[in-house]
Order: sequence, then C-alpha cells, then structure tokens
Amino acid sequence: MQKPRTLQIATVLPAPPGKLFEMYLDPKIHEAITGAPVTIAAKSGAQFEAFDGALTGTILQVKPKKLIVQSWRSSGWSGRALDSTLVLTFWPEGENGRIELVQVNVADADFAGVTQGWEMYYWAPWRDYLKKRSSKPRKLTVNLRE
Repeated sequence: MQKPRTLQIATVLPAPPGKLFEMYLDPKIHEAITGAPVTIAAKSGAQFEAFDGALTGTILQVKPKKLIVQSWRSSGWSGRALDSTLVLTFWPEGENGRIELVQVNVADADFAGVTQGWEMYYWAPWRDYLKKRSSKPRKLTVNLRE
C-alpha cells in the first residue's frame, strides 16, 4: 500500500477573505463557481457532496470567516484509502483574499490529479466567477448642462 501524501497550496482571489469563506460554504454560490450541484453548510457535522458524488465528506469545524475543516474523499480512491482532511484558512492580502489549503492523507495514486484539480475545478472557475461579477455593467449617470 502506498503512503498517503499531504498537499499544501495557496491562491489569491480578488475578494476579501471573509467573502471567500462565505462563498465556499454557500451551496448556490459554490455551485455557480464550480458548475456542479453541491451539498454544504456552515456547521460542524454538515454533509458535503460535490461533482455528482465524486467528492464527499463532512464539515468537521468552522471558525467564521477564518477556517473550514472537512473530511474529504474522492469516489476514485480505493476502498482502503484513508479519507483526507481538508483545511482551508482565509487571510487578507491587500484588497484580495488568500486561501491557504492543506489536504492531509491524499491517496498517492491521485495526488497529481487532486493537485491539478484544485486549480482546474476551483481556483480558475472562482477567479472567472469573481471577474464576471465585478465586470457587470454599472449604471451610467450622465449630467447634461446647457
């Protein structure tokens, strides 16, 4: 049996850290970001399911606007693989927010896929979602004087 691995990555997104925290735990926004239905809630013991059951787990701990800890499992992992533990912390970085991610016990056979998956299925779509939200047309006020 191969040893599980620990993944550590971080990303900066164009929104305050508290807002990023809320977005991750809001099922409608989470779905809008990833494009797939999600079951998630901001309380310990809440079930987590994303990408049509490809990811499942439980919210283990929540510190509002700062920390999310969840058990996390991919349907592609062998039955002998341990559940991983995902820790997301949210930090200010200038006007933006930084998410630091530590994921413990990632199945070695899926380590590269999980690593790439965070960028492909979360960070890049999240950036796009925020960009679209910030580029919505604003009301134009014209003051004409004769």
